[in-house]
Amino acid sequence: MASSQASSKYFEQVAGRWDSIRAGYFTEGVRDAAIARAYLRPEMAVADIGAGTGFIAAGLAPLVKKVYAVDGSPAMLEVAQKNLAGFENIEIRQADGLALPFPGESLDAVFANMYLHHCEDPAASIREMVRVLRPGGRLVITDMDAHPHAWFKEEMADVWLGFERSQVNAWFKAAGLVNVVVACSGQSCAVDSQTVVEAEGRRATVSIFAAVGTRRMPMREQVQGAYAARAAGSCGCGDAAGNGGSCCSGTAEAPIPTQLGYSAAEIASAPAEAAEISLGCGNPTAIAKLRPGEVVLDIGSGGGLDAFLAASRVGPSGRVIGVDMTPAMLQRARAAARRNHIPNVRFRWGYAEKLPVEDASVDVILSNCVINLAEDKGRVFEEAFRVLKPGGRLEVSDVLASGSFPAEIHGDAGAWSECVSGALPEREYLDLIEGAGFEAPSVRRSPALGDLAGTSVYSAIVSAVKPG
Repeated sequence: MASSQASSKYFEQVAGRWDSIRAGYFTEGVRDAAIARAYLRPEMAVADIGAGTGFIAAGLAPLVKKVYAVDGSPAMLEVAQKNLAGFENIEIRQADGLALPFPGESLDAVFANMYLHHCEDPAASIREMVRVLRPGGRLVITDMDAHPHAWFKEEMADVWLGFERSQVNAWFKAAGLVNVVVACSGQSCAVDSQTVVEAEGRRATVSIFAAVGTRRMPMREQVQGAYAARAAGSCGCGDAAGNGGSCCSGTAEAPIPTQLGYSAAEIASAPAEAAEISLGCGNPTAIAKLRPGEVVLDIGSGGGLDAFLAASRVGPSGRVIGVDMTPAMLQRARAAARRNHIPNVRFRWGYAEKLPVEDASVDVILSNCVINLAEDKGRVFEEAFRVLKPGGRLEVSDVLASGSFPAEIHGDAGAWSECVSGALPEREYLDLIEGAGFEAPSVRRSPALGDLAGTSVYSAIVSAVKPG
């Protein structure tokens, strides 16, 4: 079973008083912090694991189509039945956390609030919650940071004295989640002792983390195939409304629209064959403030346009590394470098999630409409942080969204290759950058590319710095 016998006994005893006890432990702010990180949609089906008397489920019900409140304690669920009686879309189920009563890949989001520290095997509990998530579904866990207050075990039957965030991060990734962020929720858990020791009550305030991860949606092969086709001469991109011009930057007649930020002089200075295959959604070199002698890395270099523009700015004393996963793109870029005698650019095969670049060897990282194509954007930013020198700069042009997409759109390989379905909500994108270690990321938004199922899609320049 997920919860220990001592925890189960404790909750059976306090069920009738739990709502008042809970109010003294943590507030609605914890619930708000968890829900904000899930990017819910009205058509979603979600579960609250370790639901207790329905604290999280009550906050979810107005936002989604269906909520399952799951707990192992009959006494707690009896109270939950009364608390949640006004919600027609909540279904209460008694079940063990290691055998959730749902088919695999059936839920859009799973929540667990103050549940994990009562589990005998937290990693197994996480794996079971991930099992029932559909590809692209989110797991959101709020719980206590590691703390030294051993009396929590005595008085509240806690199994764990909170958790190190690094351990939770590792559990999430081992369970197959991507875009993992474990950060402060902005809330704390204040606990008063129920006994008196040496005539003094015991009190502790413990910070609460919010851990979020997404079940992997494999798209690499489809994306790689689509870009190989474009390298061979076909484009086929479109914006969120189905019009040409999102990732492919226009048509053959106007390969690089001026609204993407490239000047006529920049277009003229780059190899023509690189301009023809540009698939970007902005011009990250325009605001990168590149200096002579710097080392620049272009993630997802494609036909090489941004790499060639960067090479002209860093000069003979600098160098540029372009990394791309599509051999046909690399072939085009390398041929353009040879034909145009540009010696300070080298193109390497590799993935954004595993860059073929040495630690702390790069001054500036550029990327143009590529990171949204990656399955694990958090890993991309971790790799970017690794290869940058202290004080190094990240300048990314990418497609972002105002919220999440329906499952059928998020799982559409064609829309993913067109830089739509893989776009993250802006706040989640920035959370991943900060989670990788970057400081104060900033966003410069461009006009919206379109609207899809109520979610706005737009391009933006995102800048961040690795601490010096």
